[in-house]
Amino acid sequence: MTAPLAPHENRRGSARHEVPEPLRNDVRVLGEFLGRVLREAGGEELLNDVERLRELSIRAHDEPEGDALALAEELVAGFSLDRAEQVARAFTCYFHLANTAEEYHRVRVLREREANADPHALTPDDSLPAAVVKLAEEVGDDEARRRLREVEFRPVLTAHPTEARRRAVSRSIRRIAELVAERDVRSSGGVSLAENDRRLLAEIDTLWRTAPLRQAKPSVLDEVRTVLGVFESTLADVLPAVYRRLDDWLLDGEAGTTQPVVRPFARLGSWIGGDRDGNPNVTAEVTRSAAQLASEQVLIELEKSARRTAAGLTLDGAGTPASSELNALWQRQRSLSEPIATRVSAESPNEPHRRELLFVVERLAATRSRNADLAYVASSELEADLLVVQRSLVDAGATRQAYGDLQRLLWQVQSFGFHLAELELRQHSQVHAAALADIAAHGIDGELEPRTVEVLDTFRTVGTIQKRFGPDAARRYIVSFTQAPEHLAAVYELAELAYGGAENVPVIDAVPLFETFADLEASVDILQAALAFPQVQKRLAENGRRVEVMLGYSDSSKDVGPLSATLALDEAQRRITQWARDNDIVLTLFHGRGGALGRGGGPANRALLAQPPGSVDGRFKLTEQGEVIFARYGDPNIAARHIEQVVAATLLAGAPSVEEHNAQAAERFRPLAARLDEASRTHFHQLVRADGFPQWFAEVTPLEEVGMLPIGSRPARRGLSVSSLDDLRAIPWVFSWSQARINLAGWYGLGTALESIDDLAELRSAYQDWPLFATIIDNVEMSLAKTDERIAARYLALGDRDDLAQLVLDEMARTRRWVLAITDSDAILSRRRILGRAVQLRSPYVDALSLLQLRALRGLRTGDAPERDDDLRRLLLLTVNGVAAGVQNTG
Repeated sequence: MTAPLAPHENRRGSARHEVPEPLRNDVRVLGEFLGRVLREAGGEELLNDVERLRELSIRAHDEPEGDALALAEELVAGFSLDRAEQVARAFTCYFHLANTAEEYHRVRVLREREANADPHALTPDDSLPAAVVKLAEEVGDDEARRRLREVEFRPVLTAHPTEARRRAVSRSIRRIAELVAERDVRSSGGVSLAENDRRLLAEIDTLWRTAPLRQAKPSVLDEVRTVLGVFESTLADVLPAVYRRLDDWLLDGEAGTTQPVVRPFARLGSWIGGDRDGNPNVTAEVTRSAAQLASEQVLIELEKSARRTAAGLTLDGAGTPASSELNALWQRQRSLSEPIATRVSAESPNEPHRRELLFVVERLAATRSRNADLAYVASSELEADLLVVQRSLVDAGATRQAYGDLQRLLWQVQSFGFHLAELELRQHSQVHAAALADIAAHGIDGELEPRTVEVLDTFRTVGTIQKRFGPDAARRYIVSFTQAPEHLAAVYELAELAYGGAENVPVIDAVPLFETFADLEASVDILQAALAFPQVQKRLAENGRRVEVMLGYSDSSKDVGPLSATLALDEAQRRITQWARDNDIVLTLFHGRGGALGRGGGPANRALLAQPPGSVDGRFKLTEQGEVIFARYGDPNIAARHIEQVVAATLLAGAPSVEEHNAQAAERFRPLAARLDEASRTHFHQLVRADGFPQWFAEVTPLEEVGMLPIGSRPARRGLSVSSLDDLRAIPWVFSWSQARINLAGWYGLGTALESIDDLAELRSAYQDWPLFATIIDNVEMSLAKTDERIAARYLALGDRDDLAQLVLDEMARTRRWVLAITDSDAILSRRRILGRAVQLRSPYVDALSLLQLRALRGLRTGDAPERDDDLRRLLLLTVNGVAAGVQNTG
């Protein structure tokens, strides 16, 4: 396949010339190798078909008034279904390769920046050290250090949407990425490069020959194992590395020789195996198994880390003697197992610190195998033992060993415990209400509905997990669609019923999830009423008056449109923050943000700096969903950068200058916000509340087919029909619009709202001075960059509703026009050159896949050849994978 970054005489040519040479070379090599594989596998004819569609798609993009798009559509219509499938797979493979090259280039840039950086400089400006300095300038060094000690970042990993690509494809891509990285450091020529060529060709051939579609949906535990792979490959090492880098900067020349000043500030959470809202596959048994798998993974990692640390503690006891505290610990260890003590003593003669670490390794192995005589009861016991070793090393003068690898191990224990990530449970409020009604009707020992039994078993599972791994392993219980105080009370009532009384109930924090516009409006009244519950009062007394509140971005956007939802969420945060102040509550707002812009996505660090004053207060918690997990945490360099950026923004969100600016802007632009909200919501409702809209939506997008794609364990909708959007989950809502190149969920209603103001100077002033508005406009610009009105019009024509289709196309053009005017730009993303370049270069290739998808959709919608439906559906699902890879988001 010819490399798409080759020079080309058109407006795309300027974008190509901006591509860094190393990235250009990587994509060129990968594209040429893919072309060789296609020729070998399908002959010259296959490669020619791919190239003809590629060239026509590029022409169509460069000459939008010409006939190239119609010619490309004609070419696609002439393909046999078998050939169309091969072509779709070729473009999908290309996107996987291009994504790999781009990801590695980000890593390359980060590495070069690190290698050339002055260790005392504060670049880049969004680095964590720079944030500490900026904060100190406003609040003083002591206060800045205090805030740093108390800062919290809590990413919660979720499985929906999982990546559209299957795990076998992901593994193949990872091997190709390793070879691209290897190529970067090999000599330019000779046997070394020839060997890399051979292996790279073989891996691309494997990628081409690997079936892109799963045969069956992954199970919940499959999803758990997939995310645990990310922990094993990156997060286990990245978090202590982030702490180390910050500590090195803070301590400067004393780093590694004195007590670290950095405390672990990141704690992982997970919904995978705990989120049962609308997912019947998540049972109490699955939840128990998910907790066990996570514990097994972290214990393996801690065991490896302890063994590695022990290998470096070959310090002779004569020069580095054990403290009396360490000797006492050793005697206690010996009493647990004399044979093990004898063996590790023989392995480390006169090396008391290594000997103790080797015994720790044995105890970790015993904890994993559940050997009660030798196992640690809790991670706090392990931490205490490691601190004894550390203090002994310090007393003996071996501070570099005390605060070297041993400190890394301590940070891991403090970050992950024996549970790795807190498993959070979630269930719909109506399920609880139905369970209580069932129990009231039949008694706790009566013939209960299976779902009621499952609800009670879930609460019992919480106790089982806490007994084995501690309260922090599973204590948060999120209530979807919290619409009344009784929905929180039901959690505590059901827990007490499950355990036969309040005295036996494990630690449970019921967390309200406010999702719809009405729920956000009622949030403060619900929270105030919940304060009177005795169970809540008890938890406040135990936890320092800490309360968590979750905000749902997905359903609120589907409810009132993206602009009105964003404004409603901002206002709700202000009111909830004030409620917390009034009641002396330490508040954590949990943001249910998706990866896609229509689900609250976009750069988290920029969104943080636009939050209402006091709403962050040094604590940031959010969901990290599906493909976003791999994009942000799949590579250690990118993961470290992401974590540092988010924590830096979490600190700076509380800077007096930021809070004052946000407060003044919100007050100044409050009337503007109200006018935007009213106009946007009215226009959004005009569309989605039109008669027949849900059925039309299902016709003009691959909604039904997305539900068939085996990309996650969770059903695409709560009900069986699309007669109402209420039962449709936000993920397929966003995913389907994205596949149709419309991205309606990210922008619809904004253009009308901006036009209703009809004051460009005022809107530009808001963009300049109101961070929330600037974030909205920038996110919508990104969403619009992935739309194409000509492709969108073809999807919209699949439905027999010209009125609705015209509404969408008019609003797309209107929104684009006003965004360009407000940003004073001549083209979408023209001010964001790197991002704009990437989108511009990808778009024609996504167009090619969209045309193939349209062919399949037309065939399925017309039903002219029902005997071919299975083949058409397969083609469509293949293109879904490709478009998702091309636009780089699913839901």
